Amino acid sequence: MDEEAAIDRLPLDLLAYIFSLVTSFTVLGQASGVCKKWRKAVNQSMARRESLSFAGWKMDDDSTSRLVHLAYNLKELDISRSRWGCHITDNGLYQIASARCVSNLNSVSLWGMTAITDSGVVQLISRTSSLQHLNIGGTFITDESLFAIAERCHHLKTIGMWCCRHVTERGLLVLVNKCGKLESINLWGTRVPVDCFIALLTISPALQIKPMELLLNAQNPPPLLHAV
Repeated sequence: MDEEAAIDRLPLDLLAYIFSLVTSFTVLGQASGVCKKWRKAVNQSMARRESLSFAGWKMDDDSTSRLVHLAYNLKELDISRSRWGCHITDNGLYQIASARCVSNLNSVSLWGMTAITDSGVVQLISRTSSLQHLNIGGTFITDESLFAIAERCHHLKTIGMWCCRHVTERGLLVLVNKCGKLESINLWGTRVPVDCFIALLTISPALQIKPMELLLNAQNPPPLLHAV
């Protein structure tokens, strides 16, 4: 009989700890296929993780959702898009929304996810209750998503809406009015007028509007031009 390999004699908890140090999802997938014990250890290692970032990884709806569902203690989720990275659709957000960890998430980044719409964002947001930091920049979301965020994310502190050109003054006013803990909002590349920023500061004077030029324009509007 072949002598048992040293790594196979490791307790499951120690094996799971070793796998928790592995950052490559490809390697974890390969390890999971070695044997039942390794698969169980990989799953247990995922359950321990408080942060997951798929930025830069070639992931789809099913693979991303499967890993998120294993991460019971997840607090931070980053599925931002990069050149060769994560490509998530509304279907993926629907799947992720049913994960056990979603209600405990305090940070979510959907930056650059151009395949998602209000439908997926609203579904995900509807399951959150602890969200403090949200990045939905570079997406095509509209006021519909902002209304859902305003209703659910009462602990929200920061939100990024870089180049979200379909949001309007109405959605932003509702968001800032209902998210009383909001400290910072990134509106670079949006199409809302300076008057909107003035209105936002009227609701929340301490609100940091980024980029700084928008804040300065709102605080020091140009003088009215009088007809000669």
